[in-house]
Amino acid sequence: MKHIKLILFSILILSINSCSVYNFTGTGKIDAETFQVGFFQNNAELIEPGIDRTFTLELQDLIQNQTNLNLVKNGADLSYEGEIVDYRISPMTATADQRAAQNRLTIRVNVRFTNKKKEVDDFEKPFTFFYDYPAEQQLTGATLNSALKDIFERITQDIFNESLAKW
Repeated sequence: MKHIKLILFSILILSINSCSVYNFTGTGKIDAETFQVGFFQNNAELIEPGIDRTFTLELQDLIQNQTNLNLVKNGADLSYEGEIVDYRISPMTATADQRAAQNRLTIRVNVRFTNKKKEVDDFEKPFTFFYDYPAEQQLTGATLNSALKDIFERITQDIFNESLAKW
């Protein structure tokens, strides 16, 4: 009976110990304490005012909410910088009388990620996502806000997964 208790206790200790490296965001152990997000300037040909600031804040918020890293202005262990390189509206589907039935907003962001503690994780790559909306709607107000929310949520999550979650 003592051997069974010892075996069960050992299994319990090993399972608790193995869970300490994993967290619910899927990042595992992060060998960093601080991060910084540089301002993502809008360098797209078509300019939508304010999306550069909105995107920068969305990325900061996502990392703060899903990790225990501290946001700093400079000298961080992890650094995110880049620019919005494409903001494009294009027709997607047409009606019988050759008018657009649906439009697509596509945003592409170029990201440079630097990890001072583990340089092998550094990368520079573009992240893109889109939002489809009815052609009879203007891309303003609630439609624009909904589009930006969906696109930025997806792009920031993709950046997070590429840099920290390794998915």
